[in-house]
Amino acid sequence: MKRLQWPSWMPIDPYILLLLGTVGLAALFPARGTGADVASGASTAAIAFLFFLYGARLSTREALEGLKHWRLHGTVLACTFVVFPLLGLAARGLEPVFLTHNLYTGLLFLTLVPSTIQSSIAFTSIARGNVPAAICAGSFSSLAGIVITPLLAAALLGNSGGGFSADSLVKIVLQLLVPFVAGQVLRRWIGGFIARHKRVLGYVDRGSILLVVYTAFSEGMVQGIWHQVSPVRLAGLLVVEAALLAVMLALTWYGAKALRFNREDRIAIQFAGSKKSLASGLPMASVLFGAHASLAVLPLMLFHQMQLMVCAVIAKRRAHDPEAAETATTPVPPVAESRIAVGTGTRSD
Repeated sequence: MKRLQWPSWMPIDPYILLLLGTVGLAALFPARGTGADVASGASTAAIAFLFFLYGARLSTREALEGLKHWRLHGTVLACTFVVFPLLGLAARGLEPVFLTHNLYTGLLFLTLVPSTIQSSIAFTSIARGNVPAAICAGSFSSLAGIVITPLLAAALLGNSGGGFSADSLVKIVLQLLVPFVAGQVLRRWIGGFIARHKRVLGYVDRGSILLVVYTAFSEGMVQGIWHQVSPVRLAGLLVVEAALLAVMLALTWYGAKALRFNREDRIAIQFAGSKKSLASGLPMASVLFGAHASLAVLPLMLFHQMQLMVCAVIAKRRAHDPEAAETATTPVPPVAESRIAVGTGTRSD
């Protein structure tokens, strides 16, 4: 009998299944009392360790060399931190018909987080685009997001996030920025160790994020905020996110063409400028929103899987464009393609 396989052009990231399982665990067995205090402390330590690793992994030299392509990186940053938030603000008109206030807050927060790194690189490679540019663009976006995302959240969300305040900015500095800078400072001594144990530390990444999700959703269950979400509201959220992704994919592709970027650069801009990072967004939401983080990250989790599925289809089609055969200079690494298909990368960003 022929073995049935899920189509490679429509990937389901297994890590999303783990995240959903963690949400289910928090719904059935939320942390309470002393357990909640322990989980909260462990989550805080996990977030700090995550950003320490991010700082230790980022090559400062490669990032500085990437500045030579400043027009491309400026375009990606503008898409990530200007165009996306403007579309998020425009979606306010959908409240309360399509979205509840809390779901809209989560959608707006989604538009503020930085771009991805791993999936942007892999999709750009599959589509035969400018892979070095995608690496630098994703790295710059993640680095800038540590500062820009909290500032944008303070300006656009105010107190609507439920617990967001000036204290949250202090927490961002202590839990995200300080560990990141420490990782950068110590990179010359620990960079080799981290590179040699990349796979093991990748599991630490994912496990830390699962802990953050469990803590956030446990707090949400204890606070009783999940009764605000109905299947109809979730369906409305999915429709809105599909429209948001479609608009950004079109703007990044045709906008880059209007700016006279070549095909390989347009591919890097499209995949780096149209996506949002789950790995960066989840810890930030936990710090910024506290007990309300569960609803704040729900739109991001759904958008993450949606962007993987849609961009996988686009990347494969771009790889077979007639123009690709004439201009492509970067081969498609099979490992990169398989990571997107089965979600076996070091972390789900």
